[in-house]
Order: sequence, then structure tokens, then C-alpha cells
Amino acid sequence: MNLQSSDFELFGLPERFAQDRAQVDARWKELQREAHPDKFAAQGGAAQRLALQWSVRINEAYNRLKDPLRRAAYLCQLRGAPIEAEKNTAMPADFLVEQMEWREELEAARGESDLDGLRQQLEKSLSEHMMRVEDLLDAADDPHAAAQQVRALMFIERFGEQVESRLEQLGQ
Repeated sequence: MNLQSSDFELFGLPERFAQDRAQVDARWKELQREAHPDKFAAQGGAAQRLALQWSVRINEAYNRLKDPLRRAAYLCQLRGAPIEAEKNTAMPADFLVEQMEWREELEAARGESDLDGLRQQLEKSLSEHMMRVEDLLDAADDPHAAAQQVRALMFIERFGEQVESRLEQLGQ
């Protein structure tokens, strides 16, 4: 194993967005068993520290690979199109209009049924954007267009958290 390997290389997975979560989980368990510091107790402190480094690296890779949004952002970065969400906030006009409509709906929501409708819209949009990301990364090999979709997904995810927070407020 090489600490500098990509997450995909480390896990022995193809470098693509579409991944089998069960396969990612199984490979993580295998790698953690191989690198567990207790296996190296007889080899001394240096070997245990190295195993700990490997364990941390394996966990970092696993956290990126198991989460579709983080995996997409990582693939964009690997392919020369870093997300840079804090610097690059440009979005298509239709997405900006949709964001404004969602915000207005959130502000106008008076009950759980209003928020459930908004939550369904967000889930549908998340699904559509994820399918576009998969197509852009795995079929079209267009990481720059995928990066824009990932930024949109990041917004949708954050907005979904605001909707959930509002639901919690209404439930109190």
C-alpha cells in the first residue's frame, strides 16, 4: 500500500462515481483488519505508528468513497476540476430561480405538510442532480460540468438541513 495512492487505488476500485456501497464497506473492513495497529504490537512502536497512519488514511478514503457527494467532489478534483465552493458560487439562472422559490416556500411554510412538500421537491432535485453527476463523470468524462452539479448538490443538501431544522422547530 502507498499513502499517496488515490482512494480508488487504495480500495482497489475503479475510478468512477458509480460504486457498490456494499463493496466499499467490505473493502474498508478488509483494509482495516490488515492495518490494525494491534497486529503490529510485536514489531514495536514505529510499526504501530505506521499502522495507525494507515488506519487513518483508510478511514479518510472510506469516508470520501461511501458518501456520493464527497466522492463526486473528490473525482472532480482528481480530474482537474476542484469544487472550490467557497470561491466559485456561479450557478445557472434556472437553478438560482429554483433556490429563490424554495426559500420563499420555506419562509411561507406554516405546517409540516408545507415542509413535507418542500422536502419531496428537494429529494427529487437531489436525485436528478446525482444522476447528472454520474453521467458527467462516468459517461461524458466532463469533470467541469460535474463540479457545477456538485456545487448545486451542496446547496441542496444545506438547504435540506434548514428544512429539517424548521420541521424540528414546528414539532416543539
